[in-house]
Amino acid sequence: MRDALVCGLDIGTTKTCAVIGKVEGDLPRMPELKILGVGRSRSSGMRRGVVRDIDETTRAVREAIAAAERMAGFKVEGVYVGIPGEYVRAITSPGIVNVTSPEVQPSDVQRVIEVARAVILPPDSEFLHTLPQEYLVDRQRGISDPVGMTGTRLEVDVCIVTMSSSVAQNMRKAIERAGYDISGFVLEPLAAASATITEDERELGVALVEIGGGSTNLAVFHDGKFRHVATVGFAGGAVTSDIAQGLSVTQSDAEVLKEKYGLAYEPMVDPAEMIEIPGTGGQGPRTVQRELLAHIIHMRLEEVLAMVSREIERAGYAGKLAAGVVLTGGTAQLRGAVELAREVFAMPVRIGQPGRFLAGSLVDHVEQPRFSTATGLALYGMMEQAKGAEKAGAGSLTLDRLSGSFRRWLTEFF
Repeated sequence: MRDALVCGLDIGTTKTCAVIGKVEGDLPRMPELKILGVGRSRSSGMRRGVVRDIDETTRAVREAIAAAERMAGFKVEGVYVGIPGEYVRAITSPGIVNVTSPEVQPSDVQRVIEVARAVILPPDSEFLHTLPQEYLVDRQRGISDPVGMTGTRLEVDVCIVTMSSSVAQNMRKAIERAGYDISGFVLEPLAAASATITEDERELGVALVEIGGGSTNLAVFHDGKFRHVATVGFAGGAVTSDIAQGLSVTQSDAEVLKEKYGLAYEPMVDPAEMIEIPGTGGQGPRTVQRELLAHIIHMRLEEVLAMVSREIERAGYAGKLAAGVVLTGGTAQLRGAVELAREVFAMPVRIGQPGRFLAGSLVDHVEQPRFSTATGLALYGMMEQAKGAEKAGAGSLTLDRLSGSFRRWLTEFF
């Protein structure tokens, strides 16, 4: 049982989330993740993906995982941990090898990827992901899985994602102090995308916009592959700070007002509606127009989304994302966020929440945008087990014989 458990850990600026699942189903052909436990804790030890207080981060990690373990009824040993997009770098690298057999073998694919990975990394960097973008067999392009094809020359273009070694090392310290091992690091936008975005959306072109507490992550997919990652250094925490300053309330009261009365799209508010806000400095409660609160949220969130829109344009994908934008993260749960995003991006927008490859009576506990990353990290753990089972049965089962939707999803994390 313990070998089948996976745990995703999302350490954020304002909260830490843990999701524990059991890998079930037809492994490796079509596995599914049975959700067993979910845990959350308040967090203040991280700032925009960097550990600034190891003791506080350790406490938040221990509390979140312990809460998930109590719900699950099982202890976990290792966790899959998210790395924010702000401290990663993506580069494209080619590889080419000679095919020694009449047909391309899995060993040829492994060799060509190793050739492409033979790059010199900048100081304070280490490998995070190696994502094949396209294979070529005898110069024939557009191949997603070359195994079994006839040819003498195999080429590949891979997207190599690296992460900051110092950022990763401090996260390792905090998690190990909490009493857990790290099963693997995963780029947060990729994890969230694995839980929320469909294969059709990846093919058509889609942008995942994850609005967290301290930063907003962007991941762009096109032609079925991951193409671009970026981070904007403003998110839900900036909205909360604006509310605190604009309404003269404490940060904690501002967070409560945002969650209870917040609207991200000002035109949705009735100008006559009033809300009560806490007093400060010995003063009693006051009433203000709800429209004022909505205006503060609208202006800041519009600014954040406009920065993301400019990044999409800078990356060369403006007008190329037919599937539009998928919003996720805690701030995406604000009413009116979709309406505002549609106005800013001028393209289709929907809320992304986990649901793919999930099973069990507790699925409803994670079907919220705020759990997209933690659930995606647990799904990544499931995928790692599927890869292990696929390799163990390599004599009778190859990747191209896996269930179609799962195979396409699996190749994103080769």
